[in-house]
Parts: sequence; C-alpha cells; structure tokens
Amino acid sequence: MTIKDKNFLNDLTRRLCNALPSHLKEIKKDVEKNFCAILESTFNKLDLVTRKEFDAQTKVLARSRKKIEALEASIKKLEDALKEK
Repeated sequence: MTIKDKNFLNDLTRRLCNALPSHLKEIKKDVEKNFCAILESTFNKLDLVTRKEFDAQTKVLARSRKKIEALEASIKKLEDALKEK
C-alpha cells in the first residue's frame, strides 16, 4: 500500500526531527529527507490501510453480516417447514 496521506508522513518526520538533540539539528534537512524515505518504505511494507478504507470495509462487513443473518433465518424457516411435512 502506498501512504496516501503525505501529511501524516510529513508530520511524523517533523516530530522525529524536532526530537533530535540540538547539535544534530544542523543537519536537519538531510536527516528529515532520510527519515521520510525510511518511514515511507517501512509503512509500505506494513501493508496498512487508511482509516477511510477501514471504515468502508467495516460498513461492507456489517451489511454482509445482516444479509447472512437474514439468509440463515430463511433457511431455518424452510428447514422447519420441511420437518413439518
């Protein structure tokens, strides 16, 4: 997965750079560039999804669960009707 929210990545990079000891802040731009590349590579390997994608799949799962429950109820009624015959 590609990190779609560059703001998140940039914010995390900025936080890491701000946490550097003051004597390393002189090389901040170089470190920031390297942090960004490392973080992006690492997050891409993690196969993450965005909150929006997660929420969409949660809704799909809820709809699917309702349909399955309705089908199970229908099957139960049909089985009961067959047993009565």
